[in-house]
Amino acid sequence: MENRKPLRNRGQKNFDYKGSSRSRFTGNKKSNTKSLDPNLFIKKAKPQEVTKYVSSRSIQELPVDNSIIANLLSKGYKTPTEIQDKTIEAILEGKDLMGLAQTGTGKTGAFLIPMINNLLKQRPSFQILVISPTRELAMQIESEFISIAKGLKLNSTCLIGGTSVSRDINNLRRPSHIVIGTPGRITDMVRQRALNLNNFSILVLDEFDRLLDMGFSKDIQKLVDGMKNRQQTILFSATEEKDQKKQINNLLNNPVEVRVRTGNVSADSIDQDIVVVKNGEKKMDVLLNMVRDKSFEKVLVFAETKRWVSRICSDLRKAGIKADEIHGNKSQNYRINALNSFKNKKIQVLVATDVAARGLDISHVSHVINYQQPKDMDSYIHRIGRTGRAGELGKAYTFIN
Repeated sequence: MENRKPLRNRGQKNFDYKGSSRSRFTGNKKSNTKSLDPNLFIKKAKPQEVTKYVSSRSIQELPVDNSIIANLLSKGYKTPTEIQDKTIEAILEGKDLMGLAQTGTGKTGAFLIPMINNLLKQRPSFQILVISPTRELAMQIESEFISIAKGLKLNSTCLIGGTSVSRDINNLRRPSHIVIGTPGRITDMVRQRALNLNNFSILVLDEFDRLLDMGFSKDIQKLVDGMKNRQQTILFSATEEKDQKKQINNLLNNPVEVRVRTGNVSADSIDQDIVVVKNGEKKMDVLLNMVRDKSFEKVLVFAETKRWVSRICSDLRKAGIKADEIHGNKSQNYRINALNSFKNKKIQVLVATDVAARGLDISHVSHVINYQQPKDMDSYIHRIGRTGRAGELGKAYTFIN
């Protein structure tokens, strides 16, 4: 990389960038939370052949309807992923299930494929409720549902913030087989009596560890309490929290547990390292030197707050970098357009809060950069999981002051 002089210090990589343009970024303010050990952000990627899972059956051999198989084949599926292979029978049989797998391993398909099969020949009567922590993930789940259920006369409704409330109410007057949404908007529809939770018999919590934390737990508990006819509960995530065990036990009845990863560890396909920003160095200059390198083709930059995201995006643009931002203060249309621009390479850098850290399927992200050290390892794992997907090698850097 041009203008870079890597130095080693106690096992940590220190990038010495010689920034010239003035920036208002000189480092992070001190946090009230205890910082994670920087060594946790250093890990060399392992050869993919070591961890690659090969199913003993093909897509054609899955125990689902031939029309679903045809749709999967048209999407390019050849064999099920490990999480799909090991959970399909349990979900088909109506069992409660908790599935844990690294990001990018097909968790959405793992619950949608068997559930779509079970919905065939059923009337649309609000049978399945899928809850996700972010709008983008909810929209992605619905998109995947539509593609897998193509031509099968199955209806879906997506309920997310930032969209028309009256339109959602009108949409709910038409029964759907599956409702997908975020906790806030679903709760709002229940409050307005546009949605009756007693109609649902199946609950899916996607990224359940995030949904069961302090930010969403009250809304989730209210929704669960309102589902008096719940017969099956399915939980999926890439990470789990030990202190949520009681909540999980209350949700699940004699569940099947499938773990295709050990502990809260980051993917083996990602080269991870730290960038030490020395005293007197401007962090924005360091970032600019990095993204100006040709290898940084498609870069996702994470910051802790909406304000920091907007500042970073603004400075990148002023420096001539094609960049955009997504966070909770942006309208849903803005977020969709920014995400599409990033997916289609119309911009080089997408700056985001953790709304972009979970579940989003963005192909060929070359680098993930944590402009600020994440608050915990779960956030870190989900963030860097946006790169190194589908067998590709990814790279992740975390700035350390």
